[in-house]
Amino acid sequence: MVIKMYRNTFVEINLENIAHNIKTIVKKYDYKYYIGVIKGNCYGHGYGIVKTLKENGVNFFAVSNLSEALEVREFDKETGILCLEPIDIKYLEMCKKNNISICVDDYDYYKELVKLNLNIKVHLKIDSGMNRLGFNNKDEVDKVYQDIKKHKNIYLEGIFTHFATSGIYDKNYDNQVDKFKELTSDIDLSKIDIVHLGRSVSMCLHEKLSFANGIRLGIIMYGFSVMPKANSSLKGKLRELKWNYLRKKENISKIRPYEELGLKEAFTLVSEVLEIKNVKKGDFIGYGTTYQAKEDMKVAIVDIGYADGISRRRRYSKMEINGKLYDIVGDVCMGMTMLKVDDTIKKHDKVIVIGDMMNIRKVARDLGTTSYEVMTMISPLLERKYI
Repeated sequence: MVIKMYRNTFVEINLENIAHNIKTIVKKYDYKYYIGVIKGNCYGHGYGIVKTLKENGVNFFAVSNLSEALEVREFDKETGILCLEPIDIKYLEMCKKNNISICVDDYDYYKELVKLNLNIKVHLKIDSGMNRLGFNNKDEVDKVYQDIKKHKNIYLEGIFTHFATSGIYDKNYDNQVDKFKELTSDIDLSKIDIVHLGRSVSMCLHEKLSFANGIRLGIIMYGFSVMPKANSSLKGKLRELKWNYLRKKENISKIRPYEELGLKEAFTLVSEVLEIKNVKKGDFIGYGTTYQAKEDMKVAIVDIGYADGISRRRRYSKMEINGKLYDIVGDVCMGMTMLKVDDTIKKHDKVIVIGDMMNIRKVARDLGTTSYEVMTMISPLLERKYI
């Protein structure tokens, strides 16, 4: 569903940058299945990017839940979609109807599925050490695998797991790979259509696992490198020597050297100045009288607030107008935010809330969070404009 809003606040998505990122990944990393993870409203980019992803190399999709899968089906009727979280049994008929593959992560859930006698595609989720979802008992894995063979209506399309860490400085990645091998040792993985273990960070940092033919592409599609950059300072070099020693001591698998992929971010959040206020020294601005003007000042009222996904934690951050950064003053309101500006700023000036000088990583640092949260917290009700 494309949302049209009658305001000058919107998210602008650069489709050329998305296409560039996918082409770069497909050219460099050799897999049969490039699974685009488009949960969380495509990491905040909106499902309007689905066509661009498919045209440039993504040939399977993954979402969190059935609601997201059905949203994707509005844009693409054919490409396979996997729901990464288990779906309530009562909704599985809808999955069959819309060609949506489901995650089977639990033996009791599987037994309920069998009772339905439903034609459906499934992916077995293996818990290799994250302890979130999935089978972690080999007997149950074997039992389900053997039982599926008896049911012609249940098609085992895939097997997968998820890594808890990048495996740069710890053994968790290696341990999880070993655990996956152990739990699936009685399964001929070469006969499974899609074996997908990795995510963006494991794809970039580790050599391809020989038994995996699929890779789940997450934040890398949206223009974010997950490769750790080398630090050439003395402190950085000493830290690297320390980590190399620990890797050798703990027998941690080698990682790929840093390589610049030339990825391009595609997400810009735009708003406008609604009004300009002249505030006297000593006057308060916004709710709770939390900000008091230390001098006569001009304040720009911007048409965006926490109802749009601008966290109140951003009150000490900035926004960009006409190539210059301006401080947020007072608490972020539900639909408005106030900036301390100068005489150059006028009513209806364009405001870059996220992007350019206030890029996603900088906003994430200001909020003490991740780029993932910054993008996905922006309201899906804000219009996405694709350029």
